[in-house]
Amino acid sequence: MTARPASRLTRLLDAVLGVGTDLDLRSTLQHFVEGAAELIDAASAELLPADPGRDGLTEIRTPAPDRPSRTGTPAPKDAPAHRLRVPIHVRDEKFGELHLAGRPGGPAFTAADEQLLRVLATQAGIAIGNARLYEAARQRERWIEGAAAVTTALLTGESADDALTTVAERARLLADASAGVILQPTPEGGMEIVTASTPDDPDAIVGATIAPGSPVLAQLLGGEPVFIADSATDPRMTTHVRHRFGPSMMLPLQASGRLIGTLALPRRRGDRPYTAAERLLATQFASQAALALVLADAQHGRERLAVYEDRDRIARDLHDLVVQRLFATGMMLESTRRRPGAEDVGDILGRAVDELRSTVQEVRTAIIALQQPPAGPPAGLRGRVLRETASAAAALGLPPSTHFTGPVDTRVPDPVADRLLTALRRALAAASRAHDVTRVEVAVDATASLPDGRDAVRLTVSHDGTPGGQEPATVTWQYPL
Repeated sequence: MTARPASRLTRLLDAVLGVGTDLDLRSTLQHFVEGAAELIDAASAELLPADPGRDGLTEIRTPAPDRPSRTGTPAPKDAPAHRLRVPIHVRDEKFGELHLAGRPGGPAFTAADEQLLRVLATQAGIAIGNARLYEAARQRERWIEGAAAVTTALLTGESADDALTTVAERARLLADASAGVILQPTPEGGMEIVTASTPDDPDAIVGATIAPGSPVLAQLLGGEPVFIADSATDPRMTTHVRHRFGPSMMLPLQASGRLIGTLALPRRRGDRPYTAAERLLATQFASQAALALVLADAQHGRERLAVYEDRDRIARDLHDLVVQRLFATGMMLESTRRRPGAEDVGDILGRAVDELRSTVQEVRTAIIALQQPPAGPPAGLRGRVLRETASAAAALGLPPSTHFTGPVDTRVPDPVADRLLTALRRALAAASRAHDVTRVEVAVDATASLPDGRDAVRLTVSHDGTPGGQEPATVTWQYPL
């Protein structure tokens, strides 16, 4: 007579131990459902959470809804099945309800069965609370580490486009989303997807727009988060890619009153909805990422300013010290050449003066190059010529010496400048094929004249090496202005 109570107590202890063996919430609940069905020999059991959206869970069932009887005796299929419901509480909150079904035609559940289940449900409530705390801590740790990684990456010199891609990619992985998308305001008053991170086809997403007047825009442009249960059916969503996605978060990237854009994290249709904890953590991540973007932009601005200031200082030093001293030295040599008795060294002094003038021109060219912005395409013909000669230095094995005469930036129109650059590339390529080259000179003269008297621009490229084939050592190109 005492065997059965002892056996049931052993089964209760086994079920209690099974519930507390795992810190993963879903595994904990599965152990609980299986243990409850085993404890009272129920045919099936399922747990229905009171708030499925909180933990991202729906019902939890026993894997085999028609478990075999312990006696091995099948019951009539048409006999009614007894049912039992037991609530599960986590502290003072109702977590859900456990539903158990008896065997058709089998014995009814007893008060002792219900008492055993309530004991097990109490233990399950403690285990669920612990699993929730563990999962919340683990989630918070992942998001904090992700935000720190994004901040580190953004402050180590990434470009603006790379920075947005980093934010989208990291957020997608943290949120277990189908895509990480960055939207930015358009001049027309809408928003456009400028960056997308997704295992699928990101090119099909980039460029999609939310048209002006969309109901969701007022919230997004106002810096408010938007949470969507199903992107495909929500009337506020107007992009042509909305049918791909289900639950979604649209979070403002806003810092110091500045709206950089919106971070959208959509999941596939049918995927579980975002929990309240996930929404909070993702919103905090977006705020941190926006601040990192602003700081990175400010840091890049300071670095660019430092480069500008350094280049300006070097240009001033070259102008104030080097050019003036070279010019003064040239004047001294010129006056020396005119003195009585200087005929014997006149040729040497003349060549020295010419070299100094050439050096002054090169230094002035370097000063102008330093005044060009360090990033982006060079402005004007002068900057474009300098870029071409700098690019050719690797093939030539030495940097060409470049001279300008006249206002080349204002006097030479763009179509003529394009022709000149084409001729320059051909001439530099020919010079790179020559042998024993130790000097290459490029001269652009915007004050030249054609034989018929028309104003022209003249390009001269020469080198001191042995030309390859029939190519001349000096190439001259000119075009009317």
